[in-house]
Amino acid sequence: MRIAILTDIHANREALESVLEDIRQRSIDRIVCLGDIVGYGPDPVWCVETMMRLAEKGAVVVKGNHDHAIEDAGEDLNSAARRVIDWTRPQLTPEHHAFLAGLPMIHREGDLLFVHASANSPSDWIYVVDAARARGSFAVCDARAIFCGHRHVPDLMSFGRDGEVHRQRFVTGHPLPLLSSRRWLAVVGSVGQPRDGNPKAAYAIFDTQKNELEFLRVSYDAAKTAAKLRGLGLPESLAARLMQGS
Repeated sequence: MRIAILTDIHANREALESVLEDIRQRSIDRIVCLGDIVGYGPDPVWCVETMMRLAEKGAVVVKGNHDHAIEDAGEDLNSAARRVIDWTRPQLTPEHHAFLAGLPMIHREGDLLFVHASANSPSDWIYVVDAARARGSFAVCDARAIFCGHRHVPDLMSFGRDGEVHRQRFVTGHPLPLLSSRRWLAVVGSVGQPRDGNPKAAYAIFDTQKNELEFLRVSYDAAKTAAKLRGLGLPESLAARLMQGS
């Protein structure tokens, strides 16, 4: 099975459209979304409805902290994120609210685990930024491969027989074998708001038969999304970072 793994869409229609078109051109059996469908971006309704349709067709979708903030006004967010969530909430219908509220925090499928932030205390929204943070996820489960988002920066770590967590180098667009002698944690990156200096939308494909992971980047019209944000009077900082991938 070839699984396309998306995360941190953040109401960016142009980015999600481009990623889904790229997926359509590949042999993909299933889509998994690791959350944060809403937040930061100008098209929450379109993005939520798109993910609802995909879920009806068998896609797995888990909950992100911005999705959770739609129902929980007390969720800890920075000022720009809070402003967009407060704007987003009334744009959504009761059906949209129910979909986001009903998303699971974590999804386990065989030896694969999917979560927005970290496998340990997923509702605490821990950023997996280094080996020390990754260790917590490896410690709480026996999954061979853990896939997460939240950080908006693609990353890959492994847990070896020596009991140590190691950061693994990878090349975008080149499948990397996930050796069975190790356990793995992949931070997929962000579809709608990359923060690694590359403004292209990020997602990944995991081939369960070949046991290979491929990180991918897709161009999209970030200027159009930024113009929408400005037209809605949403924070300029969010428009600027789309163009910079920061």
